Amino acid sequence: MSTVRKFKDFGWENVPVLAYKEGGPYKGVTRQILFEGQDTLPAQWRYFEVEPGGHSTLERHEHIHYVLILRGRGRCLVGEDISQIGEHDLIEVPTLTWHQFRADVDAPLGFLCLVSAIRDKPQLPDAEDLAALRRSPAVGEFIRP
Repeated sequence: MSTVRKFKDFGWENVPVLAYKEGGPYKGVTRQILFEGQDTLPAQWRYFEVEPGGHSTLERHEHIHYVLILRGRGRCLVGEDISQIGEHDLIEVPTLTWHQFRADVDAPLGFLCLVSAIRDKPQLPDAEDLAALRRSPAVGEFIRP
């Protein structure tokens, strides 16, 4: 296998475009696994593409992860902070912090995500979690459960 995977049209050769998840509350998201953790570097590096007007799942995890915006623009929720995001912005998502990414309606949002190869499954909000999040009007308006 070559050590170089050529990049074209926000994809990499020999890297399949996969469904974001099996079911779940999201809209218009795909993923590509660019690196699958090995013993020498136990991490997974992924690329997610959110179509214009789409959004990722509202979720949290026990593991930390880092997101680097590669193209487009949108907004993200991390905890109770909602931020405008665009190319080359770096977002840290701390452990057990609710987060969600949304693409602007007129542009896709593409981002790299680095996580530990050993990690927990996403936790989705229950009714009590959603009620707590919606206590902030801005967060309540932003989230798409």
